[in-house]
Amino acid sequence: MGNYLVAMEAAWLVRDVDAIDDAIGVAVSEAGKRLNSEDMDYVEVEVGATGCPACGEPFDSAFIAADTALVGLALEMEVFNADGEEHASRIAKSEVGGALRDVPLSVVDLIETEEDDED
Repeated sequence: MGNYLVAMEAAWLVRDVDAIDDAIGVAVSEAGKRLNSEDMDYVEVEVGATGCPACGEPFDSAFIAADTALVGLALEMEVFNADGEEHASRIAKSEVGGALRDVPLSVVDLIETEEDDED
């Protein structure tokens, strides 16, 4: 059994928005509210980053067209006592996916963390 930090990416739609900063604020706030209403305040929510195709520098993962934004959110949570990476991934997607229904979600990174030795 191991502990894992699971990083996920979610695609969040924001309607009737004019500015990228507003879209990002609404997406992070709405995702946080939905997670907190399910007592999942242990899930970290922030805007994701996308690499510039020309220079490779990261920028906020958000795009607006026709007053509708698609915001890429980065979500992180720690999974304890998983049987392996695949198990940790399924647990994280199940937990977060249950709170963020109808939101596309994928695991982008998985890091095994040290177990706390409390002697």
